[in-house]
Amino acid sequence: MKTGFQKNNQYNSETARKFVVNSLPVQCTPSFIETQYKYVDKQRTDEITGYKLWFVQEGLNPFVVKFDKKPELPPFLSIVEFENLQGIEVRSNIYFKADSLKGVK
Repeated sequence: MKTGFQKNNQYNSETARKFVVNSLPVQCTPSFIETQYKYVDKQRTDEITGYKLWFVQEGLNPFVVKFDKKPELPPFLSIVEFENLQGIEVRSNIYFKADSLKGVK
């Protein structure tokens, strides 16, 4: 996701709320969880640094949320809620992370 300029240099919930609207549903789009690995000297190690999932919300381009702990993968296009969603703006880009997610009935 792109923004105009950098406003802060740390993850926070205010930045996330500015882009992801709480009153609109968020849908989970992937059929698998992307695993991120640590790289040393441009070589991938077996150390896992996080997990990523893609989401969509009306009015937004698809966006990625990173999780430190492996989340449970909800069914495709399930409506979800995030626990502690945070965002950060870096060089006109916005990045998100959350503690976990849960399906909404």
